[in-house]
Amino acid sequence: MSDQNIDPLKRVEDQLKKCVKCGACRQNCPAFTAFQREPAVARGKVALAQHVLADDIALDDQTYLAMSKCLLCGSCVDKCPNDVPTDEIVIAARESLAQKRGLTTFHAAVGQVIKSRARMKMGAKVASILGPLFFKKVPETSGLRLRFPAPFVGTKRFIPAIAKNSFIDQHPEVIPGEPGKPRIAFFVGCMTNFVYTDVGEATLALFRHLGCTIIIPKGQQCCGLPGMSGGDLATVRDLAEKNLKEFEKYEVDYVMSACATCGGALHRLYPLVVGKRNPELRERLDALAKKTVDASQLLRQLGLDPTETGGGEGIRITYHDPCHLRTRGVAKQPRELLQATPGVELVEMEGADKCCGLGGTFNVYHYDSSMDINNGKSEAIVATGAEAVATGCPGCMMQLSDGLKQHGSNVEVVHILQLLARRIKPR
Repeated sequence: MSDQNIDPLKRVEDQLKKCVKCGACRQNCPAFTAFQREPAVARGKVALAQHVLADDIALDDQTYLAMSKCLLCGSCVDKCPNDVPTDEIVIAARESLAQKRGLTTFHAAVGQVIKSRARMKMGAKVASILGPLFFKKVPETSGLRLRFPAPFVGTKRFIPAIAKNSFIDQHPEVIPGEPGKPRIAFFVGCMTNFVYTDVGEATLALFRHLGCTIIIPKGQQCCGLPGMSGGDLATVRDLAEKNLKEFEKYEVDYVMSACATCGGALHRLYPLVVGKRNPELRERLDALAKKTVDASQLLRQLGLDPTETGGGEGIRITYHDPCHLRTRGVAKQPRELLQATPGVELVEMEGADKCCGLGGTFNVYHYDSSMDINNGKSEAIVATGAEAVATGCPGCMMQLSDGLKQHGSNVEVVHILQLLARRIKPR
């Protein structure tokens, strides 16, 4: 039986006690770097969660605001000497606050959108039509073309265009490969499906190059991470169940994602957050997690020969580690692919493994602070002299592009799979 009625913080009560308030988290927390206040750091969040659980603190706007100042990047978890799972604690605290105070207007709206693929498709279609009309008098080369003045978004942000047709709608559900080669289910993710469709095309090109059968389940949904950011775990659980049922329809060797965030949801957060609330699903979620791999990880595992992606002119590249790949131990594989590719020179930036500042809805609620965190990343990228920065997360791509454009930089932002796929040599 599930234990949906238990205060989410009760589930992590023992984990709360593990924090000794040593402060090691301060030097690794991007939110503390931006806000320089104790409630923003991990031990401050733990103390706040303890007060919420004890019901001896007012659940006012300041309490909610303080708990929102976390990017769920996992840096504090990596460096904690007592292995305190602060990200899990923050998710539980946000759910607890949402249950007691209700969802914010923004997160209630987010939940309504992400739980319906039809609504997402309709919204994307409208945005793809109205965007060009809104910007038709602005030159294509102007950065102003990407400015998007809207509620919760602001006027400074640079955003990519919405695709006219979603990636999933452009492809059959099953793309047959060679006999005996792996069968791969592709978890596409919303950013790839509606914005960076080229990332999806690059993914297909690379795995078809290896002869794999690729299955793109038509009924797959958003991974739910935007809902998790606001404490809307009911929506996350609903989406997790739908995705689980959809991917269980197929006998596959791997469930693959080219999005660090989506992969992190399936690989870690579904079993950790959803499974703990519903033990009946835990075994099935664990099975899904064991099959889930990042695309760069799988390309290395399947033996992609980088010399076959060495076409084209030489290029100097730097690499940004998405948080949801770093915390899963996927850091060397992308670099190995880049280093072994003829014509690609990889130069490491300072702080490559530091958060870019996106953090899902953190970027919406705390945009200026998000870009304060991003400033150091943009400066580090420019300092390498690289022509392009590669990464493994479409969300990071959007954030890096925003920061670099606001720095006046023309460094190209690419997904590592785009870089590899555009250089494939015909067999």
